[in-house]
Amino acid sequence: MSKCTVAVVGRPNVGKSTFFNKIAGERISIVEDTPGVTRDRIYCDVDWNGRSMLFIDTGGIEPTTENSLLRQMRDQAMIAIGSADVIIFMTEIGVGVTAADREIASMLKKSRKPVIVAVNKVDRIGDLPAEFYEFYELGFDDVSPVSSVHGSGTGDILDAVTGYLPDEEESPEQEGSIRVAVIGKPNAGKSSIINRITGEERSIVSDMPGTTRDAIDSFVENKYGKYIFVDTAGIRRSSKVEDRIEKYSVIRANSAVEKADVCLVMVDANEGVTAQDERIAGLAHNAGKASIIVINKWDSLEKDNSSVNNFKNNVYTALSYMRYAPVAFVSALTGQRVEKLYPMINEIHANANRRITTGLLNDFLAEVTARVQPPSDKGRRLRLYYMTQTGVCPPTFVIFCNDAELFHFSYQRYIENCLREAFDFSGTPIRFVIKQKGENPKGV
Repeated sequence: MSKCTVAVVGRPNVGKSTFFNKIAGERISIVEDTPGVTRDRIYCDVDWNGRSMLFIDTGGIEPTTENSLLRQMRDQAMIAIGSADVIIFMTEIGVGVTAADREIASMLKKSRKPVIVAVNKVDRIGDLPAEFYEFYELGFDDVSPVSSVHGSGTGDILDAVTGYLPDEEESPEQEGSIRVAVIGKPNAGKSSIINRITGEERSIVSDMPGTTRDAIDSFVENKYGKYIFVDTAGIRRSSKVEDRIEKYSVIRANSAVEKADVCLVMVDANEGVTAQDERIAGLAHNAGKASIIVINKWDSLEKDNSSVNNFKNNVYTALSYMRYAPVAFVSALTGQRVEKLYPMINEIHANANRRITTGLLNDFLAEVTARVQPPSDKGRRLRLYYMTQTGVCPPTFVIFCNDAELFHFSYQRYIENCLREAFDFSGTPIRFVIKQKGENPKGV
């Protein structure tokens, strides 16, 4: 069976995300004193007394609302409730039991799942205030005080959670999964492709740019392998990032890129590669991540026999530094060619992890330098002595030479192109470290 799941639910702004971050031990969910900040489900792994659990933070539940975004947030929370083994129902002592709390309690009773009522903002140590006992009116046996900010009471709640968990069985581990960050500017279709891949409304999809604010993990296992897809907030130009919450989202998206094995750079086919797309793709390139440039909404364009080649040439013209990255043409809306992304992800991930023995590399180096002589300047010629691989993800090579200044960028590019052709490093950047040493008196 899968890892036991615990959903943290409640109305907006009662401290769910603060509690979640305290449990997780890091700031995973965005915390801001603004109702509705957590719009999607956020996941983290928690270990407590030898038990592994998957915690889900959810957007605040508004039981009755006409607002489409709030309605989707409620639906997201209901999906989390449906997938949970245990539910933590967050309330707030300073406000007391509200009408919304009572309606949420009614929803939770219908789920027939174990529910622990966490009464938040009980910050004083000692006897419980009289207002605490009001929360037993919600109809649940387990009612626990907690201070999300200070962390007091969290251990008692975790003890209560583990008491409800079923006996542990063998569960499929996510070890060996390829972590894939889906990045792009707002409204490029990142959430839509995640929903298509997972087969559920995993991320909120809206025409409103910036709908996804957090980086959200989705575990997928299929015939191609195991994957963790990360849907990130759309990245805008810094001058456009005025809202504090959106600034956090951009930081989180950058962090998701850093932690990823592979990046899917989403581009809107209707707009082509914009200056903002170039900057976003550069995040993946500069981080040394294997990448696929995914042209989404390809179904919405009128095409002829040359459309694919022409578009691909335009992509590589704009992203000249990423000619190593394959281009995929998909439609998240219809699912067209989305499944073909899996073999591409597997291939470029393998390429990014490829190691070449030092013997093969030096045979290669001798061959390519004989084919095209290294450059010279004022009678002094570049000599390449030795080459070895020192790392993967991205593949990193150290080349020892007699004069680093003579090792021009153009000749490094020649070596890189030959290396890609000889050993298949498609999809991944390559790093060179140039080290200079004195001339060998024996001329070796």
